[in-house]
Amino acid sequence: MSNPPAIRRVRHETKLRRLSVEHVERLTPKMVRVALGGDDLRGFTSLGFDDHVKLMLPAVDEVKPQMRDYTPRRHDAHSGRLLIDFVIHDAGAATAWAASAAQGQSLGVGGPRGSFVIPTELDGHLLIGDETALPAIGRRLEELPASTRALVVAEVDNETERLTFESASEFDVVWVYRRGAEPGSADGLLKALRGLTFPSGQYFAWAAAESRVARAVRQYLVGERNADKHWVKAAGYWQRGATGRHDKIDD
Repeated sequence: MSNPPAIRRVRHETKLRRLSVEHVERLTPKMVRVALGGDDLRGFTSLGFDDHVKLMLPAVDEVKPQMRDYTPRRHDAHSGRLLIDFVIHDAGAATAWAASAAQGQSLGVGGPRGSFVIPTELDGHLLIGDETALPAIGRRLEELPASTRALVVAEVDNETERLTFESASEFDVVWVYRRGAEPGSADGLLKALRGLTFPSGQYFAWAAAESRVARAVRQYLVGERNADKHWVKAAGYWQRGATGRHDKIDD
């Protein structure tokens, strides 16, 4: 592809919405999907597959609400529903809320403040991440047309945490398993990437995981696989030893 479309940045009006839980579904032992709805959802806009909204979560043993960044997994304006997928960890405000979420509960949702719109009309797409990246990966695959190819490299603890993806594109998924090891190491993803043939032609690469892992993946893609750094986007969706972190990974 000689002249791929450009990446667009779109700003949105900032608004805090008060939504209600309409449905809760356990996707895997450690992944919960919550469907939110309500009149406040009118006008909600999310144009980028890795957009993030601010969830206003009641804190554990505290009065002040906690804010966490989450991917809008799917927004259906016709049905008036917003889906958010939660990874269930050992502790934390988001885990505590999602693990006990029930129909009728209220949740504050702010944003997204803006979107990076990545063109789908590329030769290929390389999507990399741990379980925190799976909602964005699933959303991106659903957006891709049949004219492109996608390669997904996803790390989870074991086979029970695998998700089924849908896409009009031709895509392959390589699963990397920790087998009980602590998350937050780049070793598994990098080992898998070194043994793979990347998409040919003009491709976009995206990675999201623990901040240091996402940085290591970006450095590998640009430094060792000669990926065009302008078409490589990486983000730290969490950071070991910290709470509520969401980092953009630059050079």
